[in-house]
Parts: sequence; structure tokens; C-alpha cells
Amino acid sequence: MNWARALRRVVPPAFRRIDADMLEELEERLIMADFGVQASMRFVDLVEKAARKGAARDEAGLRRILGGAIREVFDGDGPGDGGGRGDAGAADALTVADTPPTVYLVVGVNGAGKTTTIGKLAHLLGARGRRVMVAAADTFRAGAVEQLERWAERAGADFIRGQPGGDPAAVAFDAIAAARARGTDILLIDTAGRLHTHGGLMDELAKVDRVTAKHHPGAPHETLLVLDATVGQNGLVQAREFSRYVTVTGIVLAKLDSTARGGIVVALREELGIPIRMVGTGERLEDLKPFDPDEFVEGVLAAS
Repeated sequence: MNWARALRRVVPPAFRRIDADMLEELEERLIMADFGVQASMRFVDLVEKAARKGAARDEAGLRRILGGAIREVFDGDGPGDGGGRGDAGAADALTVADTPPTVYLVVGVNGAGKTTTIGKLAHLLGARGRRVMVAAADTFRAGAVEQLERWAERAGADFIRGQPGGDPAAVAFDAIAAARARGTDILLIDTAGRLHTHGGLMDELAKVDRVTAKHHPGAPHETLLVLDATVGQNGLVQAREFSRYVTVTGIVLAKLDSTARGGIVVALREELGIPIRMVGTGERLEDLKPFDPDEFVEGVLAAS
């Protein structure tokens, strides 16, 4: 993925020296790219201090200081950083359980791209030789089950559903039993899209989480929050609220190809401490990949 296409260029055009005007422009560009106010101010402060010490005299120095500061935010994240997240069967990004099935609970608001993300993830894991099952625990939204089933078929994954209007936690319970019986490696549990402001629905999500944990040791092994990259800083609000009800272990940033504000990944990691696991960059099954911090930094600093 070309991160330079997902972000406005945040480094100001060529300049003779680092001065107050340049620092103000840099801060504005970082905020406009959705790095968040807190991170933007910290990065600008680091550049200013480096300039005073003579460590950043020109554009090349600015890029070096800024790039290093951004990369530090993601220490331990992404391909090549290890972190005990399992093996290549999880695309080098997600935890794999010692005893199958590995259970991933997928959550998010309506319209974030959750269903398509599950289909892409099922395809990615299946391509790595894993036997994947998709469970439709969204039992209320009209057409939700059928839509998810089509994605599962495209990805070559097994599929299980509950009764329309049934208890989502019961679907999760049955799905784990079915995954064990069929020798499934990875179970992806879809949940109903819900606004983070709907307390009753969030309580229901917490119940799904509890039932999953009770029925299978260590589950859910990942709780993945799917965020729409185009919503910008509202993604922080969503992540905070979902984290009140379930333990969010990773972010999947969908629709990154549709925004110039990919800096939200910095705000999410720095302000909430939640790792960015995967990014979606298109509509094809193949358009999902592990988040690569080095590639992100290169894109941020690339010339437009």
C-alpha cells in the first residue's frame, strides 16, 4: 500500500531553515492529517528542540527527527516486530491460540466496514492454510446474515448462523462448539453494528464477550474494533467507548484508501495505546494487510 496516497504530505515544502512559521505549518499539517492535537504538539516540540540543538537544520533533519518520533509510537507493533502474536498463519499480526480454535470477536459501529473486513480477514487467513469459520452473531439487522454469508463463501470459509432475532451470545456459544467439532483453526465472530452511545446494545456486546470467554479458555483471543478511517478523530471516541465494555486488543482501520487523513493511527496508538493490527485499502478480498509502521512512516515523509 502506498501510504503517501493515504495521507496529505505533512512535511512542509522545502525551506531554508526551521523557524516559528515552519513549525506552525508543520503542526497544522499534522492536525489536518488526523494525528491528533496531543501527538502533533509533541512532534513539533521535538523538532523545535532538535533545531535549537543543531540536530535539525533543514528539511532532511526535520524528516529524520519526525520520522523517528512517529516510529517510536509503534514500537513492538507490526510486521517484523514480533511481540508474541503467533505465526504466519495469522498474517504476522494477530494472536494465535495454543489450542484451537482461535477466536476473534469483531466489533464496530454501523457502516464502519465490519462485514467486508471479516470477509477479507477470512480470505487472508484461509490463504495462509488456516481452516476458517465465520459466525453471524448479528441476528437483528435485515440482510446482515445473508451479506456475511456471501463474503464467507467468497473467502472459502465455513459459516454458521443463529435464528433471526435470537440471542447473539447463544450464536457465539454454538459457533465455538461447531468450530471444535469441525476442526476449525480460526473462528471469526461477527457482532451487530451498534452506535457506541447505545448502552443496551453495548451491554449485549459485553455479554457475547463473557459467554465466549466462559466457553473457551483464553477467548476471545483478539477483540478487533473496525474503524472507518474517513471518520477521523471520531474514531478515538468510538474506541474509548467500546473499550469500556470489551477489551479491545487491536484496531482494523477500514476504508483507508478513501481518506487523506491516515494519521488517525498515530492518535489511536498514542492516546489509547491500542495497536493497529490491520488496514483495509480497497474493495477486493485481497485488500487487507497487516499494519506496517515502517511503511507508514515512509508514506508520511514521502514527497507529494
